[in-house]
Amino acid sequence: MQKIIGVKFKNSTKSYYFDPLDEVFQEGDSVIVETAKGVEYGIVSIANKEVDDSEIKHELKPIIRKTNEKDNKQILKLQSLRLDAMKITAEKAELHNLKLKVVDCEYAFDGKKVTVYFTAEGRIDFRELVKDLASALKTRIELRQIYEREDIKIRGAMAPCGRPCCCNLYLQDYEKVTIKMAKVQGLSLNPTKISGMCGKLMCCLKYENDYYCETAKEMPKLHSKVTTPDGEGSVEQLDMIRKELVVKIAKGEGDYSYNRYKVCDIITDKNSKGIEDDTDDSEDE
Repeated sequence: MQKIIGVKFKNSTKSYYFDPLDEVFQEGDSVIVETAKGVEYGIVSIANKEVDDSEIKHELKPIIRKTNEKDNKQILKLQSLRLDAMKITAEKAELHNLKLKVVDCEYAFDGKKVTVYFTAEGRIDFRELVKDLASALKTRIELRQIYEREDIKIRGAMAPCGRPCCCNLYLQDYEKVTIKMAKVQGLSLNPTKISGMCGKLMCCLKYENDYYCETAKEMPKLHSKVTTPDGEGSVEQLDMIRKELVVKIAKGEGDYSYNRYKVCDIITDKNSKGIEDDTDDSEDE
């Protein structure tokens, strides 16, 4: 077992482990640590705890210190510089006739490097822009093109459910999401109904997919013939949550009844179970 604390950094929902040495940290403490990028500012997301050695992938680096007054002044300064850098980048890009949208700027803690995140349609030759920015900002420049999902992850947005987007709130990685998941769950396949703020398929389609896939194996297909306690009929609706279905049963010439049954109360041909799979299962990149 090893003692660790978890630290999160700007634009990231992932916690990275560090060695607390003999110091006690509380969740929410601000700290200065050394990473592969250099010295960085982060927020403690996991207070002191012990984890199994198998969870440690690399040698733990020690926390340099909790932030002090000087560090806090530096952070405020960088926040101010960040806004100026975003404005200058947008102006310089326009001068170079580059069609891009500046999403964010991130200064290294020592102020010697700034990373500019932007979105654009297709690839862009920004070599001249980098030269202009290095001269204007008087620091090393890295321009990093990101895409729709990363844009929302950084800036945040309100999802259709009324909560902040999952990618910005807590998701550490993007999992594979497919149109088939929406079909199995009985959702509309209209892209505007199942797409997130980034324009890609909603991440939450993945959350309950395992349940729906297992339940679908028990349920008959829509419009298949089943035997109910009231006779044979055709399946008109499926309720995957309650494991119920609505069956259309002929009562006479031109006369039908629509009855609801538990799936355990009907008899179904084994070949008529499951969701018909005629949907492309490719991932929404």
